[in-house]
Amino acid sequence: MSNSPVYLHISPEGTLPDVAHLSPFRALVIIDDAVTSEWQVKVSDWLVQSGCLYVMAWGSDCTTWDDSVDFANLRQFNYGDIPSDQDVLTTWHGNEPLNEAFYFCKHHAIHPVVDLQRTVLLHVAAQSDSSRIVQGFVAA
Repeated sequence: MSNSPVYLHISPEGTLPDVAHLSPFRALVIIDDAVTSEWQVKVSDWLVQSGCLYVMAWGSDCTTWDDSVDFANLRQFNYGDIPSDQDVLTTWHGNEPLNEAFYFCKHHAIHPVVDLQRTVLLHVAAQSDSSRIVQGFVAA
């Protein structure tokens, strides 16, 4: 696994960039500011369609993200069977400090079928804080 994560800051309700070139990847979604459920669905669909195969959520209402991404994965296959190499794994880390979520992401977020070489740190916040987020991940 690459130790150099891709930091991606998105403001709540913001525009989602093209990240398909990073596929396949794992993403730690760090939610520092609340978002609408509609935008959460949009982000979940975007992650799945972009080739994210492991989504971990931490922060504000993070317990809802696993279901949101699971449903996005189901929609991608019209609620039918999902091929094992396109099955998105999900976890949420609401009852632990961010450094533990970083550690899980870095050392335990392994897909059973696909080798995930890239990690995206998706920071949902009004303000970017790349140095804090990336340093926290690197230190994990």
